[in-house]
Amino acid sequence: MFKLSRKTLVNLILAACIVLLISAFSPLFKDSVQKTLKPQLTLIDLFKRECAGIIFYHRNMIELSRLNNEAENLRRRLFDLREIEQENGRLKNLLSFKQRSSFRLVSARVIARSPDSWSSSIIIDKGRHNGIRRGMAVINTQGLVGRVIESAENSSKILLVNDPSQGISSIVQRTRQEGLVNGSLGSNLIMRYLPDNAQIAVGDTIITSELSQVYPKGLLVGKVINIGKEFSGLSRYAVVKPAADLSSVEEVLVIIP
Repeated sequence: MFKLSRKTLVNLILAACIVLLISAFSPLFKDSVQKTLKPQLTLIDLFKRECAGIIFYHRNMIELSRLNNEAENLRRRLFDLREIEQENGRLKNLLSFKQRSSFRLVSARVIARSPDSWSSSIIIDKGRHNGIRRGMAVINTQGLVGRVIESAENSSKILLVNDPSQGISSIVQRTRQEGLVNGSLGSNLIMRYLPDNAQIAVGDTIITSELSQVYPKGLLVGKVINIGKEFSGLSRYAVVKPAADLSSVEEVLVIIP
């Protein structure tokens, strides 16, 4: 049977006492060391924080720049997708209109506008190669746009209905009253040569008449928004809002006779 010697027993007791003493005084020792080294530790912590701030600031700047570029790319893509969606909608309406129309139509895109202030015209991307000739009528899904005044091989110039040199034989759809619609270089048209007793009212629809040598009969010109008397007092005139939004035409249809 194993027996402890007296010496061994004494050594074990001493070791146990030392362990207990260390356990009892270690918090005090730790606190004393921390108090002694607190200034040095504070400086070290401050240095570490400053270094970390510089490192993280640079890293965060790089990350922020990356995120900004990514956001800008996403905004551009979203803008492009919206443009494509709107264009697809317009082209779909244009195709549907062509299929329903009794006219032979050639679709074209607007590629330029007149830079001067005394005329109103646009340039389209179709010309003689596509069968387009001078004098042909131009419309869109909303109504009358103008007529071809110049035709090159792959482009054509269109004089819009709001140009002052335009004169369109037209009638009031409701009463068949005839008149001449002129451009005004503004956003509206003027229907002139209406007799004083002309049957015309605000809201009436104006269409091209069969007397026009350029435009087919029945094309939608616009709606009457105001009526007044000429200076002579012998006739009246009507202010007509064009059916087509001439300021934002992007696609057109040329009527091929």
